[in-house]
Amino acid sequence: MSALAALVASGAVSEHVPLGPYTTYKAGGPARFMTEVQDVAALMGLVEAGVATDLPILVLGRGSNLVVADAGFRGLVIRLGSEFARVEVEGTRVRAGGAAPLAHVARSSVDGGLAGLEFFVGVPGSVGGAVRQNAGCFGTETRDRLITASIIDLTDGLSREAGPDDLDMSYRHSNVGSTQIVVDALFQATPGDGHSGRAELRRITRWRRDNQPGGTFNAGSVFKNPPGATAGEIIDSLGLKGLAVGDVSVSPKHANFFVAGPGATSDDIRRLVHEVKDRVLEKTGTMLEPEIQFVGFENDH
Repeated sequence: MSALAALVASGAVSEHVPLGPYTTYKAGGPARFMTEVQDVAALMGLVEAGVATDLPILVLGRGSNLVVADAGFRGLVIRLGSEFARVEVEGTRVRAGGAAPLAHVARSSVDGGLAGLEFFVGVPGSVGGAVRQNAGCFGTETRDRLITASIIDLTDGLSREAGPDDLDMSYRHSNVGSTQIVVDALFQATPGDGHSGRAELRRITRWRRDNQPGGTFNAGSVFKNPPGATAGEIIDSLGLKGLAVGDVSVSPKHANFFVAGPGATSDDIRRLVHEVKDRVLEKTGTMLEPEIQFVGFENDH
């Protein structure tokens, strides 16, 4: 029996798990294998089983920036469990596990009398995803507040502590690879007060509610902003709000959000992304780069 088969037999790894429910689009096929790990020892068990050398790996957070193919994902999906979701205030620093929701990090920092991490309440993801994509909003990025991230490589089990420069963090980019897992991160905040912090959280939350399509199936911003412009303004300027493929359409509220109806497929989402990308390139000469991650598709990027 192979090491992976043994993990399946023990119940540590499941087979043919639908991934749609784990994504904000609620679309997509099953994972060939899936596991949820609760501690570093469990991660080391995956390393010893050699999963990263035998299978494609997908580290799945809150599924807010992800489109899984209708055919599913033929590799192993790894989710960090609740033990990796803890948030602790340490003086003017905040330590958060890789699975911690960013909104929870923001609110915990404010409750701890700190300022500087409120922007995280506007990012619908987890700490691990924020580090990997250098997530940000309202003029602040993860790299601006990150001190170090603890990362484990599933190919060899080696761990490292890395800061923003080590991670080559730039706009929506880092060098964290597909087989590397951010297990926790340490952020620098500043002394603040709860009243001002809670007011800032409300301001950001209200702005999102007023300017983004809440209450819908979407994956947040579809495209990265090109230099000197925003993707939403470019798409809007071409009159593409409302453009639809199947049951997916460009939001009439914010053109860089594509919203899905109950009948939407992942292929519909992918086709609309490419349709908008092609039209923008044809009309403006600007090549928009998707911010969302496509998984399980053939010949995609």
